Amino acid sequence: MRLGREAMEALQAEITGRLKPGDELIVAGAVALKGTALVAEHKYDALSKQFSQGFLKSAMSLYQDYGVGEPPMESLEWRMAGQAGASARYAMGRGGFLSALWKMAEASQVGLRADLRKVPIRQETIEVCEALDINPYRFFSEGAILIGIPAGAGLAEELKRTGLMAAVIGQTNEENDRLLYSRENVRFLDRPAEDEIKGVLDLWQD
Repeated sequence: MRLGREAMEALQAEITGRLKPGDELIVAGAVALKGTALVAEHKYDALSKQFSQGFLKSAMSLYQDYGVGEPPMESLEWRMAGQAGASARYAMGRGGFLSALWKMAEASQVGLRADLRKVPIRQETIEVCEALDINPYRFFSEGAILIGIPAGAGLAEELKRTGLMAAVIGQTNEENDRLLYSRENVRFLDRPAEDEIKGVLDLWQD
């Protein structure tokens, strides 16, 4: 279902620029850093039964140690993307990577193909999310930026030289479908649901 005019205008106001068909998609910074750090702190006692203190200390500092600079739109990485000719940029937030991907595609009215296996993610995030049955691609992702750019490999390498995890994870197209790949599995990118965000919030409000 298409967004109404006001909803579309509000969505487009969140995005810097617009994706174009043929743009490559870059994730700059590992996803779910903020979520991992918050959960490691607020669920420390429960997680300490499974993980060492050193592991949890590392998890709690992920956002501070490995995220893009704050605020994201004033960061070196944001400027690098702009100088490289990015068509669109978006600072990820509470809805996570999948929400950011849907928002950018919807705001620009493009289709896409993206490979989840290529999305930068820290091992601490993988293990903590598995322990708590959280989808890391829908988890708080402050500290990461989604970028659309005509040719992304060069920018991804430049970003990695700054110490940031970065990768080309897909490409836009003129079609209507927005497809996510993970090994042999393929599924459609769905519009993010508010109740998914609420469920994550409830994790540390008990």
